[in-house]
Amino acid sequence: MATTGADSSLTGEQRAIRDVVREFAVEEIRPTARSADETETFPEEVWDGLADLDLTGLTVPEEYGGFDADRTTYSIVNEEVAYGQLAVATALSVHCLATECIAAFGTDEQKEKWLPDMARGRPVGMFALSEPQAGSNPAQMETTAVLDGDEYVVNGDKQWITNGERGEVCILFAKTDPDDPSSVTQFLVPKDAGVEVGQKEKKLGLRASDTTGLKFDDVRIPAENRLTEEGKGLSAAFRILTGGRVGIASQAVGLAQSALDEAREYAHEREQFDKPIASIQTIRHKFADMATQVHASRLMVREAARQEDAGEDNRVAAAMAKYHASEAAVDVTNEAVQIHGGYGYVTEFDVERLYRDSKITTIYEGTSEIQKEIIARGVLDD
Repeated sequence: MATTGADSSLTGEQRAIRDVVREFAVEEIRPTARSADETETFPEEVWDGLADLDLTGLTVPEEYGGFDADRTTYSIVNEEVAYGQLAVATALSVHCLATECIAAFGTDEQKEKWLPDMARGRPVGMFALSEPQAGSNPAQMETTAVLDGDEYVVNGDKQWITNGERGEVCILFAKTDPDDPSSVTQFLVPKDAGVEVGQKEKKLGLRASDTTGLKFDDVRIPAENRLTEEGKGLSAAFRILTGGRVGIASQAVGLAQSALDEAREYAHEREQFDKPIASIQTIRHKFADMATQVHASRLMVREAARQEDAGEDNRVAAAMAKYHASEAAVDVTNEAVQIHGGYGYVTEFDVERLYRDSKITTIYEGTSEIQKEIIARGVLDD
């Protein structure tokens, strides 16, 4: 495809990063994707490759050995890794959420202790906000961290934790006062403090990414493991998640681009009525719609990233990008399956997996419904 307007606006360094990560996605991630999905096993050798490229330190400041990427570069990396496999991109983005929290809210001692090793890929980070009864409304969380001397005692259950099995350090959100919803606070909790990992979820898609619950039963952590002032946890979470939504939107673009490319290759090879199906008007119009959706999504993502890099308030732009790109990913992967016909419904072709994976982009880090509420608030109430 011709260079898009979104790509032509990148700096030379950003284009070079895009090309390196795309090559890694094609040569290292894609060959493992089908097996990882079928066995529901995360490809650790791919993670080590990401670490070798310094990508596990994307949101770690340079002084701690990190990449310290701007949001546009962060977006590019997420898109290209997702082009290889969404499960890998999801694991990386959650790890980066954890390191970003430590970088943004941690003390110098906390940063020195955790960030250099996390930038090198281990320990793997987790982000524990959602609970069985508190998803879209985290203020309803029931997990508590009550101060007892110079320690906090943590009790509660977290749900839908990416890197739940393989992760070793958790960014935890809990109430310091069981009766006060406004007391949500952010903590850093090593898994070996006594955190119990639940069973791995059986999922529609994203099967190579381990998703579990975490149980905290009188888990004791030092008071210095608190990352924010008491009661400042939710505002910290929302700040971090705005950038995270740009990352998820970018992943949706990469996934959709992958499906578009797979469908294009198939349409040129598959013949019906003595000609490639790429010459059939109905199929051609599908590609027109798919390409337009991918291009529009990428432009929206780039604009949301640009606003953040410029120091502007990008909450609405990030919500728009996440909403549009994730819904477009579902549409594009659906059409890719349709173009493949019966072959699109079997695991021999990657579009089946891409279709299954796409749905989660409309759910995690804020559902489409939540994004629309953020957008409406920005349009009507500000």
